[in-house]
Amino acid sequence: MRCSGRIHVTCEGNGSTVCSRRLQSAPHYFTQSKDCGYKVKTIIEMTNQEIAQILVHISEILDIQGENPFKIRAYIKASQTIENLTYQLSSIEDKKRIAELPGIGEGIAKKIKELLETGKLKYYEDLKKSEYAPLTEFLKIPGMGPKHAKLVHDTLGIRTVEQLQKAAQQGKLRGLYGLGEKVEQNILQGIQQVQKYKERLPLAFIYPRAQNILEEMKKVKAVKQITLAGSLRRMRETIADADILVSADKPKKVMEAFVNLPQTQKVVAKGNTKSSIVTKDGFQVDLRVVKPESFGAASHYFTGSKAHNIRIRSLGIDNGLKVNEYGVFRGEKSIAGKTEEEVFKSVGLPFIAPELREDQGEIEAAQSGKLPSLIELKHIKGDLHVHSDWTDGNNTIEEMAKAAKKRGYKYIAICDHSPAVGITNGLTEERLLKQIKEIGNLNKKLKDFKILCGIEVDIRSNSQLDLEDEVLKKLDVVVAAVHTKFSQPKDEMTKRIIKAIENPNVDILAHPTGRLIGKREPYQVDMDRIMDACKANGKVLELNAYPERLDLSDLNCRKAKEKGIKIAISTDAHRDAHLEWMKFGVATAKRGWIEPQDVINTLSLSKLLKLLGQ
Repeated sequence: MRCSGRIHVTCEGNGSTVCSRRLQSAPHYFTQSKDCGYKVKTIIEMTNQEIAQILVHISEILDIQGENPFKIRAYIKASQTIENLTYQLSSIEDKKRIAELPGIGEGIAKKIKELLETGKLKYYEDLKKSEYAPLTEFLKIPGMGPKHAKLVHDTLGIRTVEQLQKAAQQGKLRGLYGLGEKVEQNILQGIQQVQKYKERLPLAFIYPRAQNILEEMKKVKAVKQITLAGSLRRMRETIADADILVSADKPKKVMEAFVNLPQTQKVVAKGNTKSSIVTKDGFQVDLRVVKPESFGAASHYFTGSKAHNIRIRSLGIDNGLKVNEYGVFRGEKSIAGKTEEEVFKSVGLPFIAPELREDQGEIEAAQSGKLPSLIELKHIKGDLHVHSDWTDGNNTIEEMAKAAKKRGYKYIAICDHSPAVGITNGLTEERLLKQIKEIGNLNKKLKDFKILCGIEVDIRSNSQLDLEDEVLKKLDVVVAAVHTKFSQPKDEMTKRIIKAIENPNVDILAHPTGRLIGKREPYQVDMDRIMDACKANGKVLELNAYPERLDLSDLNCRKAKEKGIKIAISTDAHRDAHLEWMKFGVATAKRGWIEPQDVINTLSLSKLLKLLGQ
């Protein structure tokens, strides 16, 4: 039997299973007998995310222990497959089918089956007892890999981040095999970076989970209107907590449903108009309920940044109005508040998109009729940076193409890695030429869709590209990127990238600052000089929508627009499900005031090829 609850109980006598909610209302569900009685065991039905997290943790412990790399990779691939499923594994009746999923072998399938049926995994529980299990926290620190984690533990007995930080501050790490003073300083900086982001989570982590909660709450009959709010609705790249706003005439029923969501781990507060929970994924969600006539005013108030809201209230005061979360008032009389459009109109402004509500010039632009017509997901006609199983991707080129076509795209560019990034099985010239031939054959089969031949060519530390110009000339699109030697001095890194930009075969500069949100700070580079070089050479900057990157940032997007530099919003997808990340790239572009005409992959195929010089 299946239901919406996650907690199920199983009769030890006859094996019957039922949702605990039903058991509470019908305790006679299990027949009382000598063999059975009311002996039941409770199983918390595990979500895909929880299973994937366990598999990742297993891979990390094995990596620190120095296990076989293929075994480690198997757990990582299995976790990626599970994370990207569009259905819950718990919904599969025949658990033997789990082994049929791509990237999941018999051994891991059995472990997943054990997790689903018992809520635990003996192999994992035993592994967590390993002396190396606590060291997985070190892997969150930029500059700390599994070998370094094992090294500091085995030589200095370090088991916690606090101990690691203290040892680095005292200069105890330098001198250990492979660890010099520079690495020691990098580890200290990495710890500081982790602490900086500790209270905030990436947009791509919280957004889909908040959306799931939103969908659950939509099922509550008392809910009339519902929206995300706060920095999550503004689509900031990191989020402290999720805000949800509801309009209802019966708030108690809404609050009761909210605190009893399947996602709830802890109820922080429960009131008549506001409640807070902590989810099983470890982030806080705040829910506010307002009357329907105040929903627009509350949506505006709880979405805009503090600075934006102050500006709107000031405009209201200038017009003899009071603007707050309950509405717009002239004296005691409410004159607006049902919709956000009403709120903006009351202070003489057109509607301002949530992504722009930061007091970064949007008020002035609205007053002068110069608000941008922002790019939307519907404007994107293709993805210009995706990977395949020829290097470190999970899907074939054909599978990636079909997934893109299904999304309504007209083209994609296969841009697998060049050889310099060793762990990716990068394409040599010989293999790249074979790939070009395969893409040509696939294009003969496809209708109303084009696979572009491309490469993500590495910019070596000496400024040379990783493949010869003669082979790059054969491609439709060349995406250049830095993947090594991130610690080069600013001037050196800037010159390194500019030389690549000046290469006539390069079309796009990928993830221009190299940042990984919460994991790695941008490398030192002069973005003004980089942008000027792009402008002078007619090159395109990539807004990499990979959730850990979102690089260009919104601020750099706006700067690029002001300089007249075109942008490519691409996902850097390594599997077909990653194409979904385009929405995060578009959201970042919107925050950067980007319009459709600023983005090259809003162009038709013929216009795109002309721009690329094909």
